[in-house]
Amino acid sequence: MNCILKMPVHVYFEFLCRCELTSREYAVLKSSHVEPILPGDYNVETLCDVNDADLLLDRAKQLCPQAIPDIERALASVCLLRSYSEGSCFVSTTTSTQDSGLLNVLVPRFKKQTGYSVKTVSLGTGRALALAAKGEVDVALVHAPSLEKQYVAERKLLNRRLVMYNDFVIIGPKGDPAKVRSATSASGGLKAIEQAKANFVSRCDNSGTHVLEISLWKAAGIEPKGTWYIETRQGMGATLNNANERNAYTITDRGTYLALRNRVNLPILVEGDRALLNIYSVMEVNPTNGPRINSVVGKAFADFMVAPETQNVIRNFGAEKFGQSLFVPVAGKKEKELGA
Repeated sequence: MNCILKMPVHVYFEFLCRCELTSREYAVLKSSHVEPILPGDYNVETLCDVNDADLLLDRAKQLCPQAIPDIERALASVCLLRSYSEGSCFVSTTTSTQDSGLLNVLVPRFKKQTGYSVKTVSLGTGRALALAAKGEVDVALVHAPSLEKQYVAERKLLNRRLVMYNDFVIIGPKGDPAKVRSATSASGGLKAIEQAKANFVSRCDNSGTHVLEISLWKAAGIEPKGTWYIETRQGMGATLNNANERNAYTITDRGTYLALRNRVNLPILVEGDRALLNIYSVMEVNPTNGPRINSVVGKAFADFMVAPETQNVIRNFGAEKFGQSLFVPVAGKKEKELGA
């Protein structure tokens, strides 16, 4: 079973510097990524197997006692997860469904309707799918069709069903130094950014947003690199904050952008390109992936996401607060019907 370790950045670097470069603990710590807590304040997050967490705890006792409380807290959380009753399920999902606030509305409704509890694990889509493939969660709600189809083809995930969509947008400085606003396509906008060597902030985390970004660079015939191309390896909300602080360009899903618009001063410069369509799907985890999978509750949550009542909640979510819905429900439809 996996667990997520979080420790202050200064503790992390002290621990890392005391590890042998060829050791397992060094390799585990190097797989971490930084996540902001508040402006100027950061945690380092490490997703690792519980056995590796046990190893880190043992090594911390010898090398970095300051890290012990954080590692013990993560291991205690794993014990809590293992103790969940059969009337619970774990959902691996994207940071955008969490950052937008949608799950804060849907999860309580699911519990009220079914009596089942839900624990959400919010990660980039690549990591969320990997967690499902390892049998650490019961259902996945993500937005990277090309990656999803690979897992379905491998039978790691089952019964892929469309839930909703919104779209991606390219945002950037009000002055638009790269003249992105005049581009006729999303890939053309990225090409203008590269030619101007204007700062661009990428999630670079194998999330659905990052997968989409890579496809646009490829369409533009560009391999982005250089000091102007900034990699955060963080979620959507954190990446938006980073881009805002740098007054840089980035790609975001519209839902998260609208949900955080009071904190972001970067206007939308490119939108409406069919290549920017952002489709979310729900998939059940194959019970052969691991012994702890709760297929009954996982299927119940997947069914809930495509049920008419839930689709109506999605249709109206955000309309009152933002003047427009953050997502469009599409249960029962196929991608080709959406122009994907």
